[in-house]
Amino acid sequence: MPHLMIFGKDIGIDLGTANTLVCRKGEVILNEPSVVAIRKDTKEILAVGSEAKAMIGRTPGDIIAVQPLQDGVIADYEVTEKMLNYFIRKCVKPSLFNPRLVVGIPRGATSVERRAVEEAAFKAGAREVYLIEEPMAAAIGAGIPIEEPTGHMVVDIGGGTTEIAVTSLGGIVAGRSIRIAGNAMDKAIIMYLRRTYSIVIGERSAEEIKIKIGSAFPEKEEEIEVRGRNLVTGLPVNLMVHTREINEAITEPLSEIVRAVRSTLEETKPEVASDIYENGVILTGGGALIKNIDKLLKHETNLPVFIAEEPLFSVAKGTALVLEHPEILKNLKSRKLKSR
Repeated sequence: MPHLMIFGKDIGIDLGTANTLVCRKGEVILNEPSVVAIRKDTKEILAVGSEAKAMIGRTPGDIIAVQPLQDGVIADYEVTEKMLNYFIRKCVKPSLFNPRLVVGIPRGATSVERRAVEEAAFKAGAREVYLIEEPMAAAIGAGIPIEEPTGHMVVDIGGGTTEIAVTSLGGIVAGRSIRIAGNAMDKAIIMYLRRTYSIVIGERSAEEIKIKIGSAFPEKEEEIEVRGRNLVTGLPVNLMVHTREINEAITEPLSEIVRAVRSTLEETKPEVASDIYENGVILTGGGALIKNIDKLLKHETNLPVFIAEEPLFSVAKGTALVLEHPEILKNLKSRKLKSR
């Protein structure tokens, strides 16, 4: 297969709601939370990434920790630009040549949202920007042979969106994007504890609960101690929460994901659908790490379901690998700095 000449600094970026990953030649070189700490009055950037995430819920009144991406797309353009700039500068040494970027975006992103990503990438120092839909990047990163005339399904469960796609002959033949994913599960856990026990917890605590004892298809009962604030007394309290309760809390978001997978299968042509029954479904994204989510999808669809190797990195690796495949790259719309 012919290869493009790749400058050592050309990179792929998975610009996610929860985390931003940067990859070069198949190797993840940065993985940090998509969080920025800002001083309210001056808009000065105080911290980015892991350092900023540690400030969430703990900042004084004049400092705010924000997530500039919501549901997989840019909610705060100016802050996203500064965050991207910080991450790119951290990964790319200054030189005469600015980097080419391939950026993963949700399949359901609007033209305005796509333009915002491009502009942020250019202002952050890109020479040329290619956009690729996240499920396609996830399929490439997971090692799916997308160029073959055979149907494959990938379900990428991120922080803000779940991306579902059926690939064949280098393109997406059916798919959908829903803005329900890991963050929706965290919020569901917060609401469940509030409704059931009158206890308030933060998003970081909810995510920790989901990771440690959350299960999409409960088999083993586990428990975790949760610390929160009692809504009635206003005082701090500790509470033991069990797997079955967290499963109940996240049932609705999980059901929405299952419904989206089924709907995509219904839209798939019979010949391609038969390929999927043979090849199975590949799960990628951070949501693929929720215990037994593969068993839930297998139970609900009667399809073989597999979790990709290093599912959290699939999109990032796919964006970088695209730079090595001219036949895929030429099908992506690109914009160059000089054309602006």
